[in-house]
Amino acid sequence: MLRMWVTGYRSYELNTFGNNDPKITVIKFALKNYLTDLLDNAELDWLITGPNLGVEQWVAECALELRSEYPLRLAIMTPYENFADRWNETNQAKFAQLTSNADFYASTSNTPYQGPMQLRNYQNFMLTHTDRALMIYDPEHPGKPKFDYQAIENYQKGHEYPLDIIDFYDLQDAADEYAELHRPDNYDY
Repeated sequence: MLRMWVTGYRSYELNTFGNNDPKITVIKFALKNYLTDLLDNAELDWLITGPNLGVEQWVAECALELRSEYPLRLAIMTPYENFADRWNETNQAKFAQLTSNADFYASTSNTPYQGPMQLRNYQNFMLTHTDRALMIYDPEHPGKPKFDYQAIENYQKGHEYPLDIIDFYDLQDAADEYAELHRPDNYDY
């Protein structure tokens, strides 16, 4: 069984606005390409991610779409109970829709937020229950994902744990490829 933790920037850190933002289209294009390569090579069974608005929810959407073609399973884990309670109705509805369509959904803590230890326990759970990680992240622009990045780096000191990163240069390449594929005069023969 090959399990991968996927995480990265929150939507506000990427200045994305609404579900139709072109940046989201490019990010999902890059994620789907990455995941498809793994699935085509039988290198992925479970995609395990968190519920955060941004990369985590976008990769969950990608996984749900890919399930129609591949035997991919999706797990969504939260670091504590009632994770989305403070979100607006639209975001809560999206969260509920994603978790209800996931193959597995649970919390690593059975209490509402009490402190940063729950977040560290969540990271530890993700590291010990996955075989590798993918981040949409650039160490030169840390943001919130830096804590997961640091946890992965520390874990790698004592464990074989591959980390792939899709950085801003990779996203630019994906944007160029997407634009080329969707150019009006681009015909498939």
